[in-house]
Amino acid sequence: MATLVLTGVGKALGGPIGGAVGALIGGGIDRRLFGERQTRGPRLADLKVQTSAYGTTIPRLYGTLRVAGTVIWAADLIETRTTSGGGKSGPRTQSFAYAASFAVALSARPIVRVGRIWADGRLLRGAAGDWKAETGFRLHLGDADQPADPLIAAVEGMAAAPAHRGIAYAVFERLQLADFGNRIPSLSFEVVADEAAVTVGAIAADLGGGAVAGRAGPALAGYASAADSLRAGLEGLAAACPIELTDDGGTLRIDPPAGVRRTIAAAELGVGGAAQAIDRTAAALPDEVSIAYYEPARDHQAGLQRARRAGPPQRTVAIELAAALPAEAARGLAEAALARAWTERERATVRVGWRHMDLKPGDRIRIGDDPGVWRIARTTLEGMAVELALVRAAAAPIPAVMAGAGRQAAAADHSIGATRLVPIDLPPTDETPATEPAIWVAAAGGPGWRRAALSLSIDGGAGWEAIGETAGAAVIGTLVSAVPPAGSALVDRRTVLTVDLAHAEMTLATVPERALHAGANPTMLGGELIQFATAEQTGPRRWRLSTLLRGRRGTEAAAAAGHAAGIALVAIEPGALRRVALPPAMLGRPVLVGARGIGDSDMVVAEAVAAGRALRPPPPVAIRAWRMGDAIAIGWRRRSRIGWGWTDGAETPLGEEREAYRLTVSTGGIVRRSAETATPGWTYPAAWQAADGAGAFTVTIEQLGTHAPSLPATRTFTHEELFA
Repeated sequence: MATLVLTGVGKALGGPIGGAVGALIGGGIDRRLFGERQTRGPRLADLKVQTSAYGTTIPRLYGTLRVAGTVIWAADLIETRTTSGGGKSGPRTQSFAYAASFAVALSARPIVRVGRIWADGRLLRGAAGDWKAETGFRLHLGDADQPADPLIAAVEGMAAAPAHRGIAYAVFERLQLADFGNRIPSLSFEVVADEAAVTVGAIAADLGGGAVAGRAGPALAGYASAADSLRAGLEGLAAACPIELTDDGGTLRIDPPAGVRRTIAAAELGVGGAAQAIDRTAAALPDEVSIAYYEPARDHQAGLQRARRAGPPQRTVAIELAAALPAEAARGLAEAALARAWTERERATVRVGWRHMDLKPGDRIRIGDDPGVWRIARTTLEGMAVELALVRAAAAPIPAVMAGAGRQAAAADHSIGATRLVPIDLPPTDETPATEPAIWVAAAGGPGWRRAALSLSIDGGAGWEAIGETAGAAVIGTLVSAVPPAGSALVDRRTVLTVDLAHAEMTLATVPERALHAGANPTMLGGELIQFATAEQTGPRRWRLSTLLRGRRGTEAAAAAGHAAGIALVAIEPGALRRVALPPAMLGRPVLVGARGIGDSDMVVAEAVAAGRALRPPPPVAIRAWRMGDAIAIGWRRRSRIGWGWTDGAETPLGEEREAYRLTVSTGGIVRRSAETATPGWTYPAAWQAADGAGAFTVTIEQLGTHAPSLPATRTFTHEELFA
């Protein structure tokens, strides 16, 4: 029977594993333990960087660890072409989207599951299993009888598709690459190989393939071994965690350190030679030990803990432990490693009688009057004497040490949620007059929602055309209570809008009242464009909006009608709306817009009518009538789709190819007269008045625009009003 003791603090004490020594009685243990080759375990960087290099070692994973994996298969990129635009607004535009299908090897032993997945440092899949980008995904756990992946088999052929039995790997199918610069992102995976923490002994037993038994040793939250021999695997562990292997003749056992087995009296020392020789190593001892590891509390990002002796460090030993463990445990390992380095600098050689020949490497003993404990490193039997090579043993485990994990730089894990779709017929928003029908699409979802694929139907849903994607997430809300009618001439200081936004991460901003006249906070409330100066949050999603400008940009008719609870509110922000051009024949007709994001099980459909607010001049205003002898003169003021800024002393630009109006006169609900005019005025002769029975009459005026007429402006005049 023999014991091999592997200890840490590297080459500071000499040798590849820092005096990982011991006496080996018989050569069998050496061959079973070390084999003919040795390969170092993975450094931390090996697990963080994804690779596809041929011959890369795939690590064996234990516990829970975050690894990048190795790309083992990839198909050609998939290109999707989308055409949009055209018509009078300009040429049709082609856009391209790309997707990739590939497989990533994770572990050279079976695993239980995969948790979160990161892409370029951002969450691609959250803790709840929700995806933040569109992709198909299959996980192969590494079973001994797992079949080939169906996608790989379809591309490569069933006969040429490997099943990768014993290898846990993930397959991504058509991962959309738009969010990653149209390239395959650098991925990392939270791999759960064992549901609980694993001991160093259990890891060594698995690496030994039946040659090692025992479950002792420190527990690690996760560990990765890329060694191709038991020796290399144990060296990776022993760098920070001491291991004691005992050969019981059949297997190598890992057991907790035993207590003091024997005390040898001073009188028994010195059989056949000197009583005792003690050597204290003075040089090459570390003043500092640092351990790099993975910190579970910070999404398995790299951490570093140090143990130092008093004074500035002169010699530092750095240990890279490809393991996940709490900061306190890593600090404790560093403290223990530093203490062992200084304790084990003491070596001794003693000769005792043959009755002590049952002592073996690894046993703890006391000798003579020395108060400390010694560990036997080697035994030599010569004649009737036993020579013991001793190493000073650490007195006791280092107590738990407080250590901080550092600030967490965690990727946000927001839910995607279902897509909410709001198509809008916007009034003019800039000084460039529109030339074709269009609707604007606002969309949003949960806090993690980014965008959705858009489709359009102009035939009631019989046919659909893919038209690309939505813009970024818009700020969308719902009106909680009804809003009374209001005019558009003055600031509305009495009305307060109460709205619920789509989720708690959405916000609205308060601005100075003077900023309203510069166009701040434009917002569509149903068919009315409003602005607000004050936004007050009263709940996680609820906001109160006040100090309002109503009926902006020609939407005063909607302001005058008021709004019922439940209608949509959309903030008009740059980059938050997608413009969808429509054929001229669709002006005034309904269309269907469909959206499907990764949080949607089915396409979300909304109906909109391209009423052409941006194509129509605003309705005329200031309609008036006055007597001109027996005739009645009627006049009004025109408005324009451009020139919304208030410029003193300047005429508002026309904004149309020509100036023209259509006027009707009605009495008793019946249209009596109809006329067109090129100026903002018309005369109602006395003979026509008599023929029409005009005691009271209603005038309706539309400005005829280049593409469509304005909404009608109406005023009724009474006989008393005109003849007063």
